[in-house]
Amino acid sequence: MDVVGCAFVLIGGFLGGVLRFAISGAVARTVGETFPWGTLVVNVTGDFVIGSLAGMISAVGGIMATAYFRDFAVVGLLGGYTTVSSFALQTLNLVVEGEGRRAWGNVGLSVALGLLAVGTGFWLASQLFG
Repeated sequence: MDVVGCAFVLIGGFLGGVLRFAISGAVARTVGETFPWGTLVVNVTGDFVIGSLAGMISAVGGIMATAYFRDFAVVGLLGGYTTVSSFALQTLNLVVEGEGRRAWGNVGLSVALGLLAVGTGFWLASQLFG
């Protein structure tokens, strides 16, 4: 990746992270924190936006299909906002390509291994620092 592409990712990531913080916090303050509603809202809206962008890039092309636009919007902005949007788009792509088993494998492995990794990291840190 070139310096300009890195700059687009940096700016998008900054904006996405700030948006995630603001939206997730606003939702949590509004409806409470007994369930991670803020995170759910961020993840679902991120999924919607990345799907919309992928559809527009596919249909329109032009400036939207440039690497710099994708660097900014998909990798930076949505990567900073939520990584679940990339996961959802990649899983959808598998379904569209007729790879339903791989799509379900991606879902199952991502959730199971993600929970295992979080639990292992938590346990290890508590052993080392607790």
